[in-house]
Amino acid sequence: MALKRINKELYDLGIDPPSTFSAGPIDDDLFHWQASIIGPSYTSYSGGIFHLDIRFPSDYPFRPPTVKFTTRIYHPNITDNGSIDVDFLRDLWSPAITITKGNNNLL
Repeated sequence: MALKRINKELYDLGIDPPSTFSAGPIDDDLFHWQASIIGPSYTSYSGGIFHLDIRFPSDYPFRPPTVKFTTRIYHPNITDNGSIDVDFLRDLWSPAITITKGNNNLL
């Protein structure tokens, strides 16, 4: 189930890529992705490019991926080591959330 869903999300990113977000697998490991977010123009992160490390669990999408910023960022929901502490990844996760939808809630 996880591999099918991850492949679909990767396919969807290729068909309709968001203008401020890119992501894809590292080498041939579909469970380990790298991503980049361009800071939204209406925020203090405008003009910044932020890199992330994404690791999907074997029971994705029923459990959320582990997402960590590899670029240093100052944000109230991101720890000093880049770990993300936001409700939708911790408490509000739903299998309906995709990597692209989740990205919209990070910055």
